Amino acid sequence: MIGGGTGAAVHPHAARAGRPNILLITTDQHRADHLGCAGDRLLVTPHLDSLAQRGVMFERCHVASPVCMPNRAAMMTGRMPSAAGVRMNGMPLPLQARTFVDQLREAGWQTALIGKAHLQPMTARPAAWRGRADSPQSQAWGDLRDGEAYRQESVTRWSDPAHRLRLPYYGFDHAQLCLEHGDQVGGDYERWLRAQGADPARLCGRGNALPSQVPAVLDAWRTRLPEELHPTRYVALRTIEWLRDHQRGHQRGQPFFVHCSFPDPHHPFNPPGRYWDQFDPADVVLPRHCGAATPADVPLKRALHAEREASQRPAGTSRAIAVTPAEARVAIALNHGAIAFIDEAVGRLLAHLRESGLDRNTVVVFTSDHGDFMGDHGLLNKGPLHYQGLLRVPLIWADPQEPPGGRDHRLCSTLDLATTVLARCGLRPAHGLQGRDLRAPSGPGDRDAVLVEEEAHHRYPGAAFPLRVRTLVTGRWRLSVRADEPAGELYDLAEDPLEQTNLWNDPAHIGARADLTARLVQEMQRHTDDVPLPMQVA
Repeated sequence: MIGGGTGAAVHPHAARAGRPNILLITTDQHRADHLGCAGDRLLVTPHLDSLAQRGVMFERCHVASPVCMPNRAAMMTGRMPSAAGVRMNGMPLPLQARTFVDQLREAGWQTALIGKAHLQPMTARPAAWRGRADSPQSQAWGDLRDGEAYRQESVTRWSDPAHRLRLPYYGFDHAQLCLEHGDQVGGDYERWLRAQGADPARLCGRGNALPSQVPAVLDAWRTRLPEELHPTRYVALRTIEWLRDHQRGHQRGQPFFVHCSFPDPHHPFNPPGRYWDQFDPADVVLPRHCGAATPADVPLKRALHAEREASQRPAGTSRAIAVTPAEARVAIALNHGAIAFIDEAVGRLLAHLRESGLDRNTVVVFTSDHGDFMGDHGLLNKGPLHYQGLLRVPLIWADPQEPPGGRDHRLCSTLDLATTVLARCGLRPAHGLQGRDLRAPSGPGDRDAVLVEEEAHHRYPGAAFPLRVRTLVTGRWRLSVRADEPAGELYDLAEDPLEQTNLWNDPAHIGARADLTARLVQEMQRHTDDVPLPMQVA
């Protein structure tokens, strides 16, 4: 469904559903296939696997953007990043944006966020325009989102003990925030850590790392932070604490929406304690397409591999880099350790739901904000090469009022989360939401294509800046077009699921390329923002 009514109107397909609780669990930079239930033969995730067994696992969930802030904004608003006003990292979600959490709150749900939000910039870096010769007044937009209200997640603001989020925060009545990743997390978590008698300056970061041997180019070290003080454990414990307070407080009986948002397994890779070496890199089975670039590969992939061969890779970066097979094995092993730790934390959450009786009326949803190359095509991290490992994320929907649904192979998007949650809660999505209700029976309303947007905030060798990409994924094809390159990418996902043969210039596929390019333009038009509605129509 695109568009719809406004306010708390009852959704026609959900009047029977009552007022459920919703627990949304998210991870950061987590591939769809890095779960035991998704076929990973090395990774052990019994609790997430059990969640999938009693719910529905969507096999083809794609991001609206493979970057943190744009896709988190898309999930919260149900709108493409370009419509939500968050084109790339570093652009805060406008405060006037009406999230689906706002709708739930207005309709009587108690709302809470525990963990990572990343709806506003977290780093201490100044606004980009401040470093330019021109002034802010030279920009063709009046609201630069540059006031204190848009610095609420800034690590520099959290150094002030009096700093707090201004509530409600994008619809959340309550928030306990984690900033950044690994063992270098600030916000409410750092204050909690100090309250436990721990000193982050002595425990956290590369400078305090325990002895280990990891490739220098990887953003990884063995943390001194014990499991019981790690951000992953914190997020689980504080979520459980909020649920207990909710049950015994004055809001008892009021439905809730809780976003439990883990900052991992995003690098730096430093799972604590036993999770550091739970997986041996020697046991990692690399993807078949983990290798050097070929002359037939797209220019950016070739440039990244040339960067590696010339020993010019930036260390400790979040942008895409090329890696050797040995480096990929270490990264995957450590990533698996972080996911296993998250799975243990999810087990604690699910156990509390059972023990408290909340499981009888709580829908549990699990997903992530984007994937990671993790060795695919000899690459690591994320970047404007829209391979499936980056675009696809896990999505599990477990509803105690619905029978297990097994595996759902329909195309879906992270845009669909907002509409689906609102529908399950009996609410009609506000006008402007661009997602669809994944609970609706399969039929003519199903997606037959997914649109993906990216404007890269990093600079890449030999590429324009910012590097703009638009991608269309259908049941069979993936087509990507970059704004400043004459050739794009075209892959037949049925015949070439590893996306190794680019058919863009293949004479036999000129017709398919033309059809898909036209379809990409149509999808971009369909997802053009239509908010607000016109005041008058002639």
